[in-house]
Amino acid sequence: MNLTIDESNYKSFFEELRNRVLSSKHKAAQLVNSELLILYHYIGTEILCRQKSSGWGSKVIDKLSHDLSLAFPDMKGFSARNLKYMRKFAEEYPSAKIVQEVLAQLSWYHHITLLEKIKDVSTRMFYIEKSIQNGWSRNIMLIQIESELHKRAGLA
Repeated sequence: MNLTIDESNYKSFFEELRNRVLSSKHKAAQLVNSELLILYHYIGTEILCRQKSSGWGSKVIDKLSHDLSLAFPDMKGFSARNLKYMRKFAEEYPSAKIVQEVLAQLSWYHHITLLEKIKDVSTRMFYIEKSIQNGWSRNIMLIQIESELHKRAGLA
C-alpha cells in the first residue's frame, strides 16, 4: 500500500469533488426555491379562490398569517404582507405551468421587486427573461429596472 500522496493527482481529485459539492449545493438551492415559489403560488391561488367563492375579505389574510406562523414556527414567509404578495403573484400569473417552468428560476425577492416596481406584465416578463439569461441578482435587476433598460433595449 502506497502511503505517499501524488500532490498533483490529489489536487485535481480535490477540485473535482469541490466542484461537485458546489454544483450540488446550487442545484439543491434551486430546487428549494422552485418548491417555495410553487407553494407560494398555490397559497395565493387558494386565497384568491376562497375570497371569491366564500366572500372572505382581507381580514382572512391576517388570521391566516397568524395561524400559519403558529403552525410552522420554524418557517419564515407567512407574514400578512408576504401572503398579500402571494395573492398578487397568483393573480398576476394564474398559470401554475409558467410558475414551474419560468418564474421558479428566480428568487421570491426578485418577484416581489417585480410586482412592486412594474405593473405591465410584458415589461415584467422582459426583466424576468433578462434576469434569467444574465444571472442578475435582485439588486442588479433593480438597477436595470430603475435605469429603464426595457426602453433602451427597445431602441436598439
